[in-house]
Amino acid sequence: MKLWQKISLLTAAILLISMVVYGGITVYETSNYNIRQTSSAASRQVRATAYALGQSLENAATEEMSDTARKAYLQFLLRRYSSRDYMLLQDWQLAANTTNFELTGNRLEQFDSYEPVAAFQQKNGRHLMIVGQKIPLSDSKNTSYQLLLVRDISEIYNNVLTQIGMFLIILGAIVAVAINAVFWMIRRMLKPLRDLRETAGAISQGQLDRRVRVRSNDEVGALSVSFNQMADQIECQMEELAQVSERRKQLLGSLAHELKTPMTSIIGYSDTLLHVRINEEQQKKALTHINNECRRLERLSGKMMNLLELYNNETIHMEKHPVRQLIGKVAELEKYHLKEQGITLETRSDDTVLLMDMDLMESLLVNLIDNAMKASKEGDTIYVEAAGTCILVEDHGRGIPAEEIPKITEAFYMVDKSRSKKAGGIGLGLALCTQIVKLHGAKMEIKSKPGVGTQIRVIFSEEQ
Repeated sequence: MKLWQKISLLTAAILLISMVVYGGITVYETSNYNIRQTSSAASRQVRATAYALGQSLENAATEEMSDTARKAYLQFLLRRYSSRDYMLLQDWQLAANTTNFELTGNRLEQFDSYEPVAAFQQKNGRHLMIVGQKIPLSDSKNTSYQLLLVRDISEIYNNVLTQIGMFLIILGAIVAVAINAVFWMIRRMLKPLRDLRETAGAISQGQLDRRVRVRSNDEVGALSVSFNQMADQIECQMEELAQVSERRKQLLGSLAHELKTPMTSIIGYSDTLLHVRINEEQQKKALTHINNECRRLERLSGKMMNLLELYNNETIHMEKHPVRQLIGKVAELEKYHLKEQGITLETRSDDTVLLMDMDLMESLLVNLIDNAMKASKEGDTIYVEAAGTCILVEDHGRGIPAEEIPKITEAFYMVDKSRSKKAGGIGLGLALCTQIVKLHGAKMEIKSKPGVGTQIRVIFSEEQ
């Protein structure tokens, strides 16, 4: 059974029980009120009639009358002072009767009081009310009289049954309408949950752009908003995963292409060494070429591993570090390499402290300086400056054509492939730098002009 059906049936059951209890109490109290009012009116009537009969009996010498004369006289008095609903008893024996009922039973002692007493009986399917009392007489009388009012109150009970029947009809109509209304309202209220379920199913099948329509500001509406926010996050993460997967696929394709050339060269030279007789100088040249290509493959694999690790950034640790310390450490690392190339490195830095991963930023600056060295010639100077949230690496080397600048951050892309390979380049340096900059929430600006040089700025966020 669905939730809306359970809620609807539970609501209908509570409504039905409440109305039955309320209706039952109302009918019961109404019938009791009518009976009490009828009994009270009858008691007042009996009291007045008993008083009048007592006055007449006080003045009449009924003891001196014969039985026939006394019964006739009492019948006359009863008809004179009362209606047809009375019985008059003398010493608990029926003396006069104007009703259509006969005196039965032996519980007359309950009426042995000078105040009216009411009793109720059910006889032959009829409901009777009996109100009786003793007639007040002086002590000089040697006999006692009792007056009983016998009235059929079946109409009151019939009215109760009629009310119950009408109540049940009205109850049925109200419950039917209420159940339909509750069913409709519950289904309408739970419609956002059905939409939520359908949208969740659609998202699970790959429709990541599906969202729930927010229909209200209540708890269900808040749930819909939270669900949409979750769906947005899932879509963003799936897009990022797709991009990472695509980048990795491109990297692997590019890697396979890059590996083809050195491997072909290694295989060719090794076949020559194995199958062709060559002199010692030629052997040394072949072995040197094989050694260079193997080292190039080693660098390529190392760069690839670093780049792939950056796409899985669980091991990155961001801490506050002085930029001066970073530049000094990189300068020390590159000192001998720069000396071999005959290139000078000048550094300047203020006291700025930035949030960074020290190892990654070292790799970033080393790659930028290596690229600058490959573009420079002996005797040139490379400048590394840090001011505020900006780190600048500048050279006055060959420069990069404007149309090539957007492509140089792609993996394995090299502006001048022949020169880059001679210098040991593999086209992954700036791809690594781009990913490192992205992980730091920074941006990298490249300005270059052929024959003039290149400026690369790494600009951190102002919120550092």
